[in-house]
Amino acid sequence: MTFAATPALQAAVDHALAHETAWPREMYYPDGAYVGNREWNESGPWTEIVGPVKPRGGPAGVILHRGQRVADWGDTTRTDMTFSIAKSYLSVLAGLAVKDGLIADLDAPVGDSVPGPHFSGDHNGRITWRHMLQMNSEWRGEIFGKDDQVDHYRQIGVGADNSRKGQLREVSAPGSHYEYNDVRVNALAYALLCRFGRPLPEVLRERIMDPIGASADWRWEGYSTSWVEVDGTRVQSVTGGGHWGGGLFIGAEDHAKFGQFICQNGQWDGVQILPEDWMRQSLTPTPTLDKYGFLWWLNRGQDANSALPETAFSAQGAGGHTIWIAPEQEIVAVMRWLAPPQAPKFLELLMAALTGPARS
Repeated sequence: MTFAATPALQAAVDHALAHETAWPREMYYPDGAYVGNREWNESGPWTEIVGPVKPRGGPAGVILHRGQRVADWGDTTRTDMTFSIAKSYLSVLAGLAVKDGLIADLDAPVGDSVPGPHFSGDHNGRITWRHMLQMNSEWRGEIFGKDDQVDHYRQIGVGADNSRKGQLREVSAPGSHYEYNDVRVNALAYALLCRFGRPLPEVLRERIMDPIGASADWRWEGYSTSWVEVDGTRVQSVTGGGHWGGGLFIGAEDHAKFGQFICQNGQWDGVQILPEDWMRQSLTPTPTLDKYGFLWWLNRGQDANSALPETAFSAQGAGGHTIWIAPEQEIVAVMRWLAPPQAPKFLELLMAALTGPARS
């Protein structure tokens, strides 16, 4: 089933339906390779799939304009894996931790408030919360059976070259080098778990997803290896994606509600749930990558799409997942299983349908 309020919106929907990701629906290729291992040219140690994997559905999406639904397609309630979109949910949880005083200073070392070996020593002991959120921490070590080396030299996006991925390199000073590294994001998730003292999915459901009217169907999974003890209770630390299975399993409808919540600066029904300044901080370009904020992608720098608003930003996940938000135009677009090279064209069609072709 599809719905589009205008023929121009239908053209955008048709584009999404016509350009499904090439990933197999079983999430494993005929030779047995997991989609993540194949996507990032991954082999050797640390490639074991240790979290749940679910066969995927077909293309789906929801478009909101000024808070109203103007288009949708596919099964918008199906809970599918969403890969690195989970990172942006982690960013929002960090905002709650700031609001609660659990993170008193983003520039304080994580190890000041998270005990144990992961954030101690001459190198990791200097890593701050800001470094972790900006993906420039250069955190070094192993957590939940995965070593950060697995994502050394990793590239993502259309045209990525991962021929050197997994080769050991000497890390730089914390805050000085951007690297997209899922092991380090998992270390951030663990640190947030320690600060909240209870499972992050519980915090997300209670503080955000239930108040915004999300369904009860979504879930956030960790690994079989990510069970830890926090304040005497055994709990599972979640992951920042589905790189080795696990991650956020959720439907397009719930993504759209979350996107609308973010579009409204973390406010819902007149209640400011996130710190009022949190999204401004989250969308400030980092010193090491101008198109990245606190685990959000920005339309900035040399890769910016001039046909789209400069103030637009997105959560993105491998396999063709996007929550795209244009706050000034009050647009929220959720795309599931859309071939990544086709996402810019889809967004250009969407902008033309809702605001005209000129950049705002």
